[in-house]
Amino acid sequence: MSDFKISLAGDLGSGKSTVGKILGEKFGAEIISVGKIQRKMAADLGMDVTQFNLYQESHPEFDKMLDGKISEYDKLSGNFIFDSRLAWHFAPSAFSVYLKCGLEESAKRIVLEKRNDECYSSVEEAKEKITKRRKSEKERYLSFYGVDITDMSNYDLVVDTIGKTPDNVADEIIDGWKKYISK
Repeated sequence: MSDFKISLAGDLGSGKSTVGKILGEKFGAEIISVGKIQRKMAADLGMDVTQFNLYQESHPEFDKMLDGKISEYDKLSGNFIFDSRLAWHFAPSAFSVYLKCGLEESAKRIVLEKRNDECYSSVEEAKEKITKRRKSEKERYLSFYGVDITDMSNYDLVVDTIGKTPDNVADEIIDGWKKYISK
């Protein structure tokens, strides 16, 4: 079997981390989560993730450092899951997957999940901050790298996660990956 390299991008709250863990366990893959690294950087600077995303607009060195890590892992042999908005761009050898989830559902999931580093008092607040964060990311990546993260043609597989269990989503990704490597 060839290396199991998958990049997971997607909407906030779409299940990337949960599905990544399932895939990691099934394939003994190391999970490289840019989001976790980014949240720690934000906390170290006394910011929440939305503030840090806005800060990164004028401090591209943070993005370049994070994206460089993905590029380095892409060159290695082994099983990796890249949980990153731009992994499809910086790890071209990986099977690229986009997990879709509408704004309302994303906000509900994030509020219910009660992430330690992302606290929202309501679904409405979560929707507002998610929208700002997504806009910042889209503009930043277009400006820095000339790529549109909302262009679904960038991905080998797009999966809508609404109404599916994380195990169902993981199975759909595995099926897609098997078809991809058999080409």
